[in-house]
Amino acid sequence: MSEFLAELIGTAILIIFGAGVCANVNLNRSFARNSGWIVISFGWGLGVAMAIYAVGQFSGAHLNPAVTLGLAFNGDFAWAKIPLYISAQMIGAFIGATIVWLHFLPHWKATEDPATKLGVFSTSPAIPHYFSNVLSELIGTFVLVLSILAIGANEFTEGLNPFIVGMLIVALGLSLGGTTGYAINPARDLGPRIAHFLLPIAGKGKSNWGYAWVPVLGPVLGGSLAGVFYKAFFTNDVTIWFWIVLGTTVLCLLALLLLGKRESQNENTKKAVA
Repeated sequence: MSEFLAELIGTAILIIFGAGVCANVNLNRSFARNSGWIVISFGWGLGVAMAIYAVGQFSGAHLNPAVTLGLAFNGDFAWAKIPLYISAQMIGAFIGATIVWLHFLPHWKATEDPATKLGVFSTSPAIPHYFSNVLSELIGTFVLVLSILAIGANEFTEGLNPFIVGMLIVALGLSLGGTTGYAINPARDLGPRIAHFLLPIAGKGKSNWGYAWVPVLGPVLGGSLAGVFYKAFFTNDVTIWFWIVLGTTVLCLLALLLLGKRESQNENTKKAVA
């Protein structure tokens, strides 16, 4: 199997399990409805583990552009392969989301709330606040990629690594996932969001493109920062990329902070005028 096909199939498997558990827990007339956040976290975690078991031997099972970038910045992955991997991950995520739509076909019409339907495919913030939302995704992805690199540096019983990474996803969901739904993966959010936009889902509403950049930017920054951080502090190899990535991250966060303050001031001005 080629690396492209492996990443495509692996990411599709991930989304089938992940978006599937979101649909199972949230759509009306599902027997699993209202099972809760713990079920969702375990569904995503076990989905990651199964996807890695399926394709890890062929591509390393990145399944996530943030992981691909983190490995590249750490020196463990060729930069030339990044477009191949990310395109496969995006296509796989779209295909996985489409399969979930088909699986739950009669449940979309039975579910009235458009936001619930969108939540099956993509993430949204518990409290909309761009700076905090990006920071949340950045931190979650930083912990994800740093932990994956640390796991790779340890010896486990043969075949156990995918399960350990799956449990890492569960832990992230239980500990950090409640703020933004822990996309921690640009393909996981953007691919299914595109599927939501294109598919004829009954009463689906809008795809919330105004937020779509957050679960892309945050994970890209977090994954890249984790890669250079691991290289600098775990292997004592500080390169120019460490300072470039760190500086870019700080500038992005400052820009978002200033943007948030400006928007807040504009809102206060409008209220005062009214």
